Amino acid sequence: MKLTGNTVFITGGGSGIGRGLAEALHKRGNKVIISGRRRSLLNEVVAANPGMAAIELDIEDPASIARVAVQLIADYPDLNVLINNAGIMQPDEADGHIDDAQMVAHITTNLMGPIRMTSALIDHLKTRDDAVVAYTSSILAFVPLAPTAVYSSTKAALHSYILSQRFMLRDAKVRVLEIAPPWVRTDLMNSREAEQAMPLDAFIEETIAVLGTDADEVLVERAKQFRENPGLNEHAFVNGFNAQMLEVFSG
Repeated sequence: MKLTGNTVFITGGGSGIGRGLAEALHKRGNKVIISGRRRSLLNEVVAANPGMAAIELDIEDPASIARVAVQLIADYPDLNVLINNAGIMQPDEADGHIDDAQMVAHITTNLMGPIRMTSALIDHLKTRDDAVVAYTSSILAFVPLAPTAVYSSTKAALHSYILSQRFMLRDAKVRVLEIAPPWVRTDLMNSREAEQAMPLDAFIEETIAVLGTDADEVLVERAKQFRENPGLNEHAFVNGFNAQMLEVFSG
């Protein structure tokens, strides 16, 4: 995608990967609008990045999505890039009782939210030059982390949706990109201090570099072994990965 001169809307832009992408694109001369549920976090990011804007958004609420889409198109008619980044991640117990409310929240936020947000803006984006819809999925879309089975499943479903949408938009002016991070030092799963996770600044730097290419899947080097794994012999890799991660979490 073009890295300068865009008008970019990023969901979940108040922290973590969303904030990192927002600040990196802002520094490159793009007009960046971030969103999230917590106004205090949004205000903090905007204060640290003069010229950036923010809109409150509850990605679980269809009415909030519809309202924000109308506001974006009215206030920022040049909007040409949507980055669906908002997500939640909590542990579950696939070998036992799954909390229904937590499951619904994951599906609504991680899968239905980005689908709804894109749906609300897609007709506008079709009219813009250099239009992009990007989604933050995860390497767990390809290699599930068993203690977060529902989260991993939502990312796998999102990957499938992205493939379909990319095909359906093949003759339109809108590119569909998938950003699939490895484990990154963010607030998800209290990973900010995790030594095994990729530093956020390094992830953002490498991701921006790949975004500037023609790649439809934005993968840093650490993510590639996971993307390449699915196939008839995927179980050994998945089992080995989960055994290793269980040691990390328990240690």
